[in-house]
Amino acid sequence: MLQKKIIRRPYDISSAMRHLPPLLQRVYAARGISEPRQLERGAKALLDFSGLCHMNAAVSVLLEAIEKRQHIMIVGDYDADGATGTSLAVRALKNFAAAKVSYLVPNRFDFGYGLTPEIVELAYQQKPDILITVDNGIANIAGVRLANQLGMRVIITDHHLPGEQLPPATAIVNPNQPTCHFASKSLAGVGVIFYVMVALRAALREKHWFEQQQIPEANMADLLDLVALGTVADLVPLDKNNRILVYQGLQRIRCGKCCPAITALLHLAKRDPATVAATDLAFAVGPRLNAAGRLQDMSLGIECLLSDDALTAEKNAEQLHQLNDERRQIEADMQQQAMTMLNTIHLSDDLPYGLCLFDKNWHQGLIGILASKIKNKTHRPVIIFAEDGNGKLKGSARSISGIHIRDVLANIHAKHPDLITKFGGHAMAAGLSIADTDFNVFQKAFIDELQQFVTDDLLQAQLITDGELTTDVLNLDTVALLQQAGPWGQGFPEPVFDGIFDIIDQRLLAEKHLKLTLKKEASHYEAIAFFIDNTLWPNPRCQQVHIVYRPDCNLYGGISKLQLVVEYLEPVY
Repeated sequence: MLQKKIIRRPYDISSAMRHLPPLLQRVYAARGISEPRQLERGAKALLDFSGLCHMNAAVSVLLEAIEKRQHIMIVGDYDADGATGTSLAVRALKNFAAAKVSYLVPNRFDFGYGLTPEIVELAYQQKPDILITVDNGIANIAGVRLANQLGMRVIITDHHLPGEQLPPATAIVNPNQPTCHFASKSLAGVGVIFYVMVALRAALREKHWFEQQQIPEANMADLLDLVALGTVADLVPLDKNNRILVYQGLQRIRCGKCCPAITALLHLAKRDPATVAATDLAFAVGPRLNAAGRLQDMSLGIECLLSDDALTAEKNAEQLHQLNDERRQIEADMQQQAMTMLNTIHLSDDLPYGLCLFDKNWHQGLIGILASKIKNKTHRPVIIFAEDGNGKLKGSARSISGIHIRDVLANIHAKHPDLITKFGGHAMAAGLSIADTDFNVFQKAFIDELQQFVTDDLLQAQLITDGELTTDVLNLDTVALLQQAGPWGQGFPEPVFDGIFDIIDQRLLAEKHLKLTLKKEASHYEAIAFFIDNTLWPNPRCQQVHIVYRPDCNLYGGISKLQLVVEYLEPVY
């Protein structure tokens, strides 16, 4: 088991927050909240679309396309962010009475990511006038050039970091491009296209379009369930603006005002839509939607999200559910193989500063998940490679705090210009391609680059907690208080606590989960640690344990009971 250092978040409570319960004062202060306006969750507190660079140019082109009844094609991405963004764009444009709207999503196995020349050629067969990218495009210079040559205008909506050169698109809406001063740099792809559609709706309203077409004015709030799902699933930081978007979307799901697909996927995951939380979207709905893009084609996921018929949505959702089960099995086999590799490395030497792993049988649609799992187990930057069938290896990288993985790849590319054929991504995740004969060369270059700035402190795994909970607040009322204080997510983490407890009882469930009865002072608590290392636990020699946990409500047989969900535990001897 990876040993972790438990660190409690520092906090400085502002006098402006003293009206809140003491626990929330401390939790919010530890997340940089010092005044009530930072916690606003009403839609009126959202940033205005006018702050996004090139918005006017994008809206002008779309306005003309709608008025002239031109063909608008959405070119999406094959993950949950891209699928929700594509569905949102199609739904919004149809609500605006656009004459012809279509979508195209690259199959990751045939075309790879983004608006490549190959995808432009495929799109051209349907003769669109306008291409709108969703969650991609900022790095596709050659694809945009070809689209221009073929007479298609391109509007890029993206949130990924741009390179040194921007594509020659008609308009680029991306909060992370150098000239954009939009206050939130953390919008997901679905958030960016939502803002574009809000701006377009405003322009149509000014032209009295809805009255002319004798249709009701589109209510953009109807699309916030998709925004919430895509934002949470893409793990973008939940800054204030994103928290509002997610909160508003969750409220619509809880009230039964979401698209049938989300309801169907929640039911298949055994989650109650009436009490859905951001974590349910991240760990229950998102993976089922992503399974389509990872194993087959994301068109299945998009069609599910576009369906207004409950029976059709349920049928598509069931297929996504089955794909997710298949994904889990393949992923488990890959993880077992990767762990065997790691054990071999351990026998010969200490683990290096970073890990590059490859097996010719690994599924390229699942290498990102495997990279995340191995990163979590080793607390090191990890790149997992798989063959793409064309003489290249596709890699998916995941990093740890303090190591910007895209910058690492950029530095390698600068020193070895012919080694990486393409790359892109964020601080914590990136993708790349190399020739299949260059794996060993790249592996050495990766380790050499990491050695320039990685320290042993960075490689010390840490668990950040919100400190200890006293027995008087360790109850179901606190569970409800914390649930209502969200949404929680990336960059605004759900509160976790730590403490030392006496062990009254410990036993395995299904040979992989550890069920505990714990005692603190005079109070007893039920706790569970999922997917425990059963070579270490149960541990009959251990009478006390230091745990990091989330207080949760366990509903069983119609009875709600407090349960501590253990995220980490270590014996106290």
